[in-house]
Amino acid sequence: MKDSVSAEYRNNMSFDVTVSGHKITIDTAEEFGGNDNGPRPKSLMLVALAGCTGMDIISMLRKMRVVFDNLKIVVDGNITEEHPKHFDHMHIKYFIDGKNIPRDKVNSAIELSLEKYCGVNYSYKKAMKITHELILME
Repeated sequence: MKDSVSAEYRNNMSFDVTVSGHKITIDTAEEFGGNDNGPRPKSLMLVALAGCTGMDIISMLRKMRVVFDNLKIVVDGNITEEHPKHFDHMHIKYFIDGKNIPRDKVNSAIELSLEKYCGVNYSYKKAMKITHELILME
């Protein structure tokens, strides 16, 4: 299986990117020559991790019949100061709202996602430290 995206130059520092038939604009801040018309490419790496692990967890919690009100995932990334500036650490926070959420089942779903199913995490953990935490909210 192959996957690809296309990026077409728009102006200044921005590109129109086509991903699976969906268009997004990527750009940078004005201080770096852009117009701030879209997210930065490195920020999309955080999006990829949140989406990948989030979809895994939703799927597993449904199979485990865990009922919850909301799942929010926040991924914080630490970017190095030296060039090439890159992430050297990402931290994932899983916020789950609901009554009587079984922590053990949610932890199991998180571990399965991060260790077995999430291909984004698999790729990233070869290049940087990835940590996580679970916050249950009732």
